[in-house]
Amino acid sequence: MAPYDDRDGYIWMDGEFVPWRDTKVHLLTHALHYASSVFEGERAYNGVIFKSRQHSERLHNSAKIMGFDIPYTVDQIEDAKKEALARSGLESAYIRAIAWRGSEMMGVSAQQNTIHLAIAVWHWGDYFADKMKGIRLTHAQWRRPAPDTAPCHAKAAGLYMICTLSKHAAEKDGYADALMLDYRGQVAEATGANIFFVRDGAIHTPTPDCFLNGLTRQTVIGLAKERQIEVIERAIMPDELSTFSECFITGSAAEVTPVSEIGEHIYKPSDISQYMVDDYSNLVRGVKV
Repeated sequence: MAPYDDRDGYIWMDGEFVPWRDTKVHLLTHALHYASSVFEGERAYNGVIFKSRQHSERLHNSAKIMGFDIPYTVDQIEDAKKEALARSGLESAYIRAIAWRGSEMMGVSAQQNTIHLAIAVWHWGDYFADKMKGIRLTHAQWRRPAPDTAPCHAKAAGLYMICTLSKHAAEKDGYADALMLDYRGQVAEATGANIFFVRDGAIHTPTPDCFLNGLTRQTVIGLAKERQIEVIERAIMPDELSTFSECFITGSAAEVTPVSEIGEHIYKPSDISQYMVDDYSNLVRGVKV
């Protein structure tokens, strides 16, 4: 795979398309030192970005939570994403929109810094291969923070620091990902995806009160309810992990991916996992069933 800084094509940056290799920021950019950036990860299927406007609206909301305003409207971001996708020549693609504080001021306070926005598009296949086999998760050392200690409802770069640490540790031990608890010791999510469990025909998922209520998560809950499958959002404790029969994770990158193992707990991807994988795939690709 070509490194991400050395590719052909163009990236939309601050209102214009810039050759891919020339989209650079200064070393003293505030976002690089103080994580003052927010972003979205999106997928396009058959030339259409799934839930594009909801992603653009969330980007704006994340910026507001982080104390800055993006100098482009949601409509302008929508137009830029569509043009970036068209220029890429890709029908199925990953779209990354990111907004950040620039380099006019260096220090904890940077209220006068210019706010920048960029949109990149590239090919990205399945985040996890052979989905119905199920991926293996381990237990993360790090926990999702309390909502009064971090802006947990923003999709902000700084919140992913412990996710990177947890995923690196998991991969080092031969796992695909890790299950994170929250500050209370309750089950929270994987490092970049929400998590669901199945017991006695019902789906259980943690209440997103200290982590992002993902757009894919919301979509899958809707799909389950269309099938008359009960969805229970509640606090889930680690000692319940052995009581579930199925498990799967959801996210724009992961889509719907079954889980076969969380540490010592074994799951068998079965009917409900298959329904959610298929229903989500059909929905995003516009397949009528």
